[in-house]
Amino acid sequence: MAGIGPIRQDWEPVVVRKKAPTAAAKKDEKAVNAARRSGAEIETMKKFNAGMNKAASSGTSLNTKRLDDDTENLAHERVPSDLKKNLMQARLDKKLTQAQLAQVFLWIH
Repeated sequence: MAGIGPIRQDWEPVVVRKKAPTAAAKKDEKAVNAARRSGAEIETMKKFNAGMNKAASSGTSLNTKRLDDDTENLAHERVPSDLKKNLMQARLDKKLTQAQLAQVFLWIH
């Protein structure tokens, strides 16, 4: 190897680093606990309405007012108890469970 000259050793340190953590990784519980153990300063804050539906939490909306002003009675009419007893007796006479009766009803409709 003629013409290359003397070989010199480079003694400067080479630092190899991992990629910087992403924002999500910085918020990870393990990362926060590791930072606490190492004595790093951690800032915590609660954001106002964070993760909430702003439309639902914006106060009284038109729908809410309309519902409050509504005076209509929305109750269903009651089914007579003798109908319930007759239906139950017919199901038992045919030896059907409630689930089987429901399947028969769905198959008919």
